[in-house]
Amino acid sequence: MRYQVDDRPPFLTLLLYGLQWWVVTLPCVVVTGAVIASLHYPDSGSRIWYLQKLFGVCGLVMTAQVIFGHRLPLVIGPATVLMIGIVASLSSGLEALYSSIFIGGLITSVIGFTNMLSRVRSLFTTRIVAVILILIAFTLSPVMLRLITSGEKPGILLLLAVVLVFLLIALNEVLKGALKSLTIALGLTVGSILYFLAYASGPSLEAIVHPTEKLFFIGFKFEVGTILAFLLCFFALTINEMGSVEAVGNILKADDMDNRLRRGVGVTGLGNAISGSMGVIGQVDFSMSAGLILATGSASRIAFIPAGVALIACAFLPSFVRILASIPLPVMGAVLLYTMVSQLAAGLSMLVQDKAITSYAQGITVGLPLMIGLLVAFAPIEVFEAYPSIVRPIISNGFVMGTLSVLFMEHVVYRKKN
Repeated sequence: MRYQVDDRPPFLTLLLYGLQWWVVTLPCVVVTGAVIASLHYPDSGSRIWYLQKLFGVCGLVMTAQVIFGHRLPLVIGPATVLMIGIVASLSSGLEALYSSIFIGGLITSVIGFTNMLSRVRSLFTTRIVAVILILIAFTLSPVMLRLITSGEKPGILLLLAVVLVFLLIALNEVLKGALKSLTIALGLTVGSILYFLAYASGPSLEAIVHPTEKLFFIGFKFEVGTILAFLLCFFALTINEMGSVEAVGNILKADDMDNRLRRGVGVTGLGNAISGSMGVIGQVDFSMSAGLILATGSASRIAFIPAGVALIACAFLPSFVRILASIPLPVMGAVLLYTMVSQLAAGLSMLVQDKAITSYAQGITVGLPLMIGLLVAFAPIEVFEAYPSIVRPIISNGFVMGTLSVLFMEHVVYRKKN
């Protein structure tokens, strides 16, 4: 390894590594942020403002993590599991959604900075973690389908999305070293070019209308059902955060991992609380930085400070954000499908490598929650109208119902057998 975790490369080299991490982080922020913004706001000005705030928060939290948190080289981005909670609870209103993210972030921070983290961790066995990874991919399927088919000739768009996913998989196999980390960025670029050529149009760069939303989300609204649904999403987010920190920490043989885990989860929780107060989706660390670290030979966390500053700078560049937001929704849907395929592969690999299914009971523990999650995710909204409003955000959330099911199957029904 050319640069270890605490090494400070020469200034120019530091900037180049920072640029590398910034480029890797951009697609993570743009895809999820643009999708959520399109669900919230009909006008481009508000969507761009949403992305500006999201860039600022992600840059702030990335910088805080490498200085005060886990102090490891980890890429940060919007948490896909919270995207599921937002999509499933849109009917609750933006105030209830982001108030729940604010509460969930505060609770996650408390769990991270106290000894409660080990107790929460003990609940999540290999089977449960694998099911959660698979559930995220499965329960986002309706969202991906709507994005991919949002345009003229949806059948052709669906076919093009599948072709783009195959191209991205092939590209990921062909590219080596640091170039592999650019797969998603290349997919967004190539997909957008093909889309604009096929539809004989250019990117939509209409004048930015100044949004009416403020920097901080003042209208707090606390709904018990929505909060409980998001708390389960935050438990999954916590497991994701710990897994990313442990993966990179083990590769780099970092010391004091227990404290790194606690600080990492704690700072992530605070970052999500800030995100909720600003009305944007929360964030989590991604372990995908491990491959780039090994390819470039640089594990310096200091290089993430320029990347974090660059993300914050994006928050003050609406014209640049407007260009990023002009990526067609079908292309974003296709790229999201590619990332969820990778997530599904990770869950299945975990089941195989850890031999988590060796009996019929263990197969049921995995299979039933996945089926319940799929059924709820694709069920029409009218199915849940008969339920009381306090439990509707839980019952109508495929990810939450799947997670509750696997916890019940693992720790209650098949506790002794498993």
